[in-house]
Amino acid sequence: MTLQIRIIAPDKIVWDAKAEEIILPSSTGQLGILTGHIPLLTALDIGVTRVRINKEWKPIILLGGFAEINNNMVTILVNGAEAVLKININEAKQNLEEAIKLLAKSKTKKEKIEAIQILRKAKAKVQASNILNN
Repeated sequence: MTLQIRIIAPDKIVWDAKAEEIILPSSTGQLGILTGHIPLLTALDIGVTRVRINKEWKPIILLGGFAEINNNMVTILVNGAEAVLKININEAKQNLEEAIKLLAKSKTKKEKIEAIQILRKAKAKVQASNILNN
């Protein structure tokens, strides 16, 4: 038995496929979903979702949103998403370092909020690269 997973961003359907398992970056922590999961609606944070197909994990970067789980159907509505095929780990780590520096230099509340968003996206890219390279 499998899950039907759809990831929908405002401009396109990012993912629409069957999978054995999905791990979501919920606002309360990592949330694993297998077939037969009870109905659930959860908020999603910026982070990496992992989809397992044929025993192989595929990372997808999500930029926050919501997920609904019902009858082995996982529908994810997100602000943005990026299916990750390959990431340069060195570039991802450099972007993370730059994001940390940007946050440290932020002075206003608006600058800090924007810097935190950039930092969370940079962390997600490093996490996705680690999944791909393992």
